[in-house]
Amino acid sequence: MVLQRDGHRGQAVVDFSLDDVEYLCSAVGKLALRDVADLRLTDATLVADIATARKRFGEWSAVLVETTLLRRRAAAKFDDPGDWLFTDEALQQATAQRVAVHRARRLSGAVVHDATCSVGTELAALRNCAAALVGSDLDPVRLAMARNNVVDVDVCRADALRPITASGVVLLDPARRSGGRRRFDPRDYTPGLDALLDVYRDRDIAVKCAPGIDFDGIKQLGFTGEIEVTSVGGGVREACLWSTGLAAPGVTRRASMLDTGEEITDADPDDCTVAPAGRWIVDPDGAVVRAGLVRHYGARHDLWQLDAEIAYLSGDRLPTGVRGFEVLEELGYSERRLRQALSGRDVGAAEILVRGVDVDPDALRQRLRLRGTQAVSVVITRLGAGAASRATAFICRPSR
Repeated sequence: MVLQRDGHRGQAVVDFSLDDVEYLCSAVGKLALRDVADLRLTDATLVADIATARKRFGEWSAVLVETTLLRRRAAAKFDDPGDWLFTDEALQQATAQRVAVHRARRLSGAVVHDATCSVGTELAALRNCAAALVGSDLDPVRLAMARNNVVDVDVCRADALRPITASGVVLLDPARRSGGRRRFDPRDYTPGLDALLDVYRDRDIAVKCAPGIDFDGIKQLGFTGEIEVTSVGGGVREACLWSTGLAAPGVTRRASMLDTGEEITDADPDDCTVAPAGRWIVDPDGAVVRAGLVRHYGARHDLWQLDAEIAYLSGDRLPTGVRGFEVLEELGYSERRLRQALSGRDVGAAEILVRGVDVDPDALRQRLRLRGTQAVSVVITRLGAGAASRATAFICRPSR
């Protein structure tokens, strides 16, 4: 066990050893974890709780406290992480359970090798879908944790850049963090994405990437398959690269919205017009926007764009299950005009959404000094191009 300073969280985290994992998996360690789980470990009690743990468990107190805190954080991603073991970085990068299950369904019936299995979160989703499954990783500590987390899956130590399987689908999740800091260039992943694409160029692969990855940059590395962007819980969680053999014919981009169960691809119609605002304004799901499928989404739901270059859509009816903004008033945007309009409507709270205009919603909200009793949503966007471009504000009533 080594304590390190995490540049991302600004606090000390535990660098687990194999001895630590062996202890945590032992009967004694499991009993100790149950006792430490009863401690509150909040900001107010942390110092006192750590002192209590140190008095009772001595040199093991740090790994016990860290594991307990990691399990509590993991509850935001997994239904039941109560017996799992994690490292801090492994948990940060771990796929949320709903996303992992979604991916596993796409691989149902396949023979799968998770070549960067880490602590086993993808293996847990795949074991009920894959026809055959094996995991490997270069990190011996994470492998030891995986053996605890997914006891029914075979795992072994191997370098993802030196393939140990000759057939089947290879799942890859290269590390995108180092010392708690994100790496944005895919060539700087561990292993680098360029190296992985070269090594597995003749195999079916699925590669998990950060949602903000540069699509054009991926193509420059030689990738020609499908890029799937997935959202859940109101946020974009990841992009996944599916090699041509795993992609649907003609599909290079896909948005999967797990909250609604809807999927849309660039093979769908995109005949979406541009017109003035109708009754509703729709801010499409982040997966749709990130995948560049706003026009396709609009065409499916009989919506139109407010501007050809802006992601906001409008229509006279809301798509089922989608939050929208009913237009009450449209005005040329300036702070003075907006403040007067909101004051005239007795507004005291405003949700502010912005696209295409250099406005900080939080700073604007403070400057507006709203004092009324009503709540509205304000959509601020740029409409038109060149000399005809204008900033426009829509005062709206949210559907929920």
